[in-house]
Amino acid sequence: MVRAIVGANWGDEGKGKLTDMMAQESDIVIRFQGGANAGHTIVNHYGKFALHTLPSGVFYDHTTNIIGNGVALDVPRLFKEVGEITGRGVPMPKLLISDRAQMVMPYHILFDQYEEERLGKASFGSTKSGIAPFYSDKYAKIGFQVQELFDEEELKVKIDRVLGQKNILLEHLYHKPPIDPQELFNTLMQYREMLAPYVCDVSAFLWQALKDGKNILLEGQLGSLKDPDHGIYPMVTSSSTLAAYGAIGAGIPPYEISKIVTVVKAYSSAVGAGAFVSEIFGEEADELRRRGGDGGEYGATTGRPRRMGWFDCVASKYGCRIQGTTDVAFTVLDALGYLDKIPVCVGYELDGEVVTDFPTTRKLEKCKPVLEVLDGWKCDITGIRNYDELPENCRRYIEFVESHIGFPITMISNGPRREDIIYRESPLNK
Repeated sequence: MVRAIVGANWGDEGKGKLTDMMAQESDIVIRFQGGANAGHTIVNHYGKFALHTLPSGVFYDHTTNIIGNGVALDVPRLFKEVGEITGRGVPMPKLLISDRAQMVMPYHILFDQYEEERLGKASFGSTKSGIAPFYSDKYAKIGFQVQELFDEEELKVKIDRVLGQKNILLEHLYHKPPIDPQELFNTLMQYREMLAPYVCDVSAFLWQALKDGKNILLEGQLGSLKDPDHGIYPMVTSSSTLAAYGAIGAGIPPYEISKIVTVVKAYSSAVGAGAFVSEIFGEEADELRRRGGDGGEYGATTGRPRRMGWFDCVASKYGCRIQGTTDVAFTVLDALGYLDKIPVCVGYELDGEVVTDFPTTRKLEKCKPVLEVLDGWKCDITGIRNYDELPENCRRYIEFVESHIGFPITMISNGPRREDIIYRESPLNK
C-alpha cells in the first residue's frame, strides 16, 4: 500500500506531526521532491526536531528511509542532519539514497545567493539553499547524479565542461571569483565517500517492496500553491509539490498510490513572497503568529516570521483538488481558541464579481477576500480526543470549512503532541 502526505496551501501546514504518525505505521518512508529549503517540525519522545532532508521515518528502527531520485540532495546538510539526530540519542536510521538522485553543488548555493542579491527588491524570497539553480541545471542536463561520482575520469571531464559555463557567469554577471575544477573534484570525492554505503537502485528496491506488500509513505514538502505548474507562479518552488509527482520522484507506478492525505491548516500562513489573498497584518497577525504552530509561526528552515491570514476556502479547495485528496488532516485548530469571532475567506472579489475557483497569478494579485465571520469557542480544546466533545462552535467551524472545500476532514490536530489528534467520520465519506 502506498500513501502520500502533502500540503494544500503554501507549505507550513503542520505536516510534521501527521507525517511522523504515518511514518510510524510505514515500512518505508520516501522523500520524493524538494531539497533542504523547507522542513518538518517533529516533536516526539526524543525531543523537538526540524528535519529538512531526512525522511520522517528516521525515528523508527523498523522503517527504511529513502532519498528518492526527485530530491535535490545537499550531501553535507543530509549528513549534518544525521549527526544532529544521532547526537541526541536517536539510533542511526536505515537510509537508502537513489543512485539517480542529483546533488546540490556548492556553486548552486552561491548562485542562489548572488541572484537574489542581483534582483534586489524583485527577488523571489528564496531560502538561498541552491534549489532554483539546482533544478535549472537538472533540466538543462548539466546536473550531477550520484552515480556519476563513481567514474572519476568522466567526472573530471564533465566538471571542466560545466565550469566553463559557470565561471563566465560568475565573472561577468555576478563579478565573483571563479570555481577551481580540482577543488570541486576533491569536494565530490568527499561526497562519494559519505554516500557510498547508502547508494542503491531505489526503484528496483521499491518494486520488490510493493510485491512484498510493504506499507510505503511518500513524504511531500511545501504545498500545492508552491507547485511550479499549478501554484502561484513565479513565486513557487522548483519541483512539483503534488502527490502525483511522488510516482516520478520515487520511481513507483502511479496506480500504486491509493491514499492521499492533504494537510490543511485551520488558518493560513506562508513564508516568502507571492499572492496571499486572506493575509492579515499588524497586531491581528502578530497575535495569531504568537499563538500558532508549536511555539509560534516561524519557518522551520529559515526562522523567518510567517505571513498570516484567515482560512482561505478558495485556495484550500483548489489545493486539495489538485493533490487528488482522499483525506484532509485539519491542523493547529487549537490556536484559534482565543478568538471571539473567526473570519473565513469564502470567495474572492475579482473585477466586481465574486469567484470561488482559484485564479491564475495575475488575476490573483487583483483579488480581495470575501469573508464570512463565525463565532469562536473561546476555550482550550487541547487534550480532547472525541469529536463530539469539541465545543459546538468548534464543530461548526470544522463543518463549515469542510462544506466549502468539498473534501472529507477525517483527522483534526488540536495540540503539538503526537497524541493530540481527533479521528472523525466525515459525512462526505458516506
